[in-house]
Amino acid sequence: MKVKLHREGVNILIILMLILVVINLSAWMFIRPVAVPVTFTVISAVFYLLVLNFFRSPLRTFRGNRENVIVSSVDGTVVALEEVFEPEVLKCRCRQLSVFMTIFNVHANWFPIDGEVLEVKHHSGRFMSANLPKSSTENERSTIVIRARNGQIIVARQIAGAVARRIVTYAEPGDEASIDWHMGFIKFGSRVDIFLPLDAEIYVNIGDKTTGGVTEVGRLKQQ
Repeated sequence: MKVKLHREGVNILIILMLILVVINLSAWMFIRPVAVPVTFTVISAVFYLLVLNFFRSPLRTFRGNRENVIVSSVDGTVVALEEVFEPEVLKCRCRQLSVFMTIFNVHANWFPIDGEVLEVKHHSGRFMSANLPKSSTENERSTIVIRARNGQIIVARQIAGAVARRIVTYAEPGDEASIDWHMGFIKFGSRVDIFLPLDAEIYVNIGDKTTGGVTEVGRLKQQ
């Protein structure tokens, strides 16, 4: 699996590098004893590597049976799997599957299913911790409505968190959706909810780890 730097991180990493270079050069030139600038440099290097790790973007291709398959949109842990009423788009009872990301996970978001993007909505809201149940309806979020190849409608929702306050959505109405492609990016830890028909088969349980664009979390019933 190849890994590259995600485009969302390029400017941030360049600016951060310049800031850290200025701080550390100043420390080495003006601060004594030498243990102080050494400590500055070590801390700066660790911090930069953590940010670099956050913006990694693995090149992934799904290799299983794609017919009606639902894959995880993100790397993380399944924190919710329940029957709910989705009031904003579907306006019906459906199955909600939520995956929470920490700052150590890849934060690119993949389309959960092959199909067509019908609608994209941005909702202003709060910035509660994204692992709380209320975050799905009360936090800042972006909703992507997708019509699967079999005609069924599913919803993927990017949710901001207490730290992650920057949601980027690439999907636009009329776009083709492919589980090999990114639909967006969330900066610094959050979650993605997928709302599925009640008759969809589910392959994961709460607490399971998922890999975005790779882990089969379910499959739609053939219509």
